Amino acid sequence: MPETRRADARRNYARILAVAEQEVATHGADASLEQIARTAQVGSATVRRHFPTRRALLEAVARTRIEALCARAHDLAGKADSRAALLEWLSDVVAYCVTARGLAAALTYEGTEAGPVDQNSCSAALEEAAGPLLRRAAQDGAVAAEFTVADLITLAVGLSLATEHHSDPAAAADRLFRLTVAGLSPRS
Repeated sequence: MPETRRADARRNYARILAVAEQEVATHGADASLEQIARTAQVGSATVRRHFPTRRALLEAVARTRIEALCARAHDLAGKADSRAALLEWLSDVVAYCVTARGLAAALTYEGTEAGPVDQNSCSAALEEAAGPLLRRAAQDGAVAAEFTVADLITLAVGLSLATEHHSDPAAAADRLFRLTVAGLSPRS
């Protein structure tokens, strides 16, 4: 949030975000904006002024986790085995999506193939951070060259959303991830 805003606006933003983090952790991406406003003791218009869309709120809630995933991509960039580095990072993305309610929704792409993707700062940050991992793995012949980081993020989101109602979503998502990895590998 820009520091040019009044002190009360900054406090409201911080209070709304703290409440939203709790509500999203409890109720997922469909957390009630009205409940967030009530709990933060602000009006719903104040919530919408700071977060004009549900996506903007989810992206703000996910920001810390996204930063951690970006840092993880940078840390893995120096790993000798480029395929292992990429798959380790992608496994972390899947695990984060499964355990952090609302993160998968924050990473989903909107738009069509014919039109631009809705501005998605979470996915854009991950694409920028993981781009070198994917390019290096493709250059090494460790993964098929046609895949993009956007494809990998979509895969992680899909696995998370497909397993969220399983009795053990993390185990189910991990199993499906391991099954999918064979499809990412280039054909011999």
